[in-house]
Amino acid sequence: MSEFKFEITEHIATLSEKANGWTKELNKVSWNDRPPKYDIRDWDPDHGKMSKGIGLNDDEITALKDALNSMSQL
Repeated sequence: MSEFKFEITEHIATLSEKANGWTKELNKVSWNDRPPKYDIRDWDPDHGKMSKGIGLNDDEITALKDALNSMSQL
C-alpha cells in the first residue's frame, strides 16, 4: 500500500469527543499536496490516526450549509 501525506491546514470545529480521546472534527485538510478540502472525520488525540471520512469542496460545503440552515427542526 502506498504512503499518503496529509496536512491539517485549518481546524474549524470539534463536533464531538469519545471517551477514548478520539474527536470528530471539521478541518481543512490537504491530501497528497493537493489543495485543501473541508474534511469531516474522527481523529486520535495526536492527529496521527484517523477514521474514514468525507471531503467536501467549496461548492459542496456551501450546499451542506444551506441544507442545514433550511432544516426547520434545528
